[in-house]
Amino acid sequence: QVQLVESGGGLVQPGGSLRLSCAASGIIFSINTMGWYRQAPGKQRDLVAIITSSGSLTYADSVKGRFIISRDAAKNTVYLQMNSLKPDDTAVYYCYLDQRYQTRSWGQGTQVTVSS
Repeated sequence: QVQLVESGGGLVQPGGSLRLSCAASGIIFSINTMGWYRQAPGKQRDLVAIITSSGSLTYADSVKGRFIISRDAAKNTVYLQMNSLKPDDTAVYYCYLDQRYQTRSWGQGTQVTVSS
């Protein structure tokens, strides 16, 4: 079993920055993929960014150039640095982990609100 715990959400003004963290615990294989989705009220959950254990990165077009995903393999932790935040970035952000022999694991979500 894998547990994911997110932190770092909050209220920020437009143009500001936040850094989300997601720590994984349990049975973690060396080869895996971690990433972030977000879900705004009344909308579907959308992909934000992905990072593989080999370092491959994928970003949604809406966050390219503003968000940076990274990971600390030793700590089984993935980060999402969010810069130049916009009101449209307001959502609950969920981290996830994919690895062989297990269904996708999800964190509990952390609220990000961008408002003046």
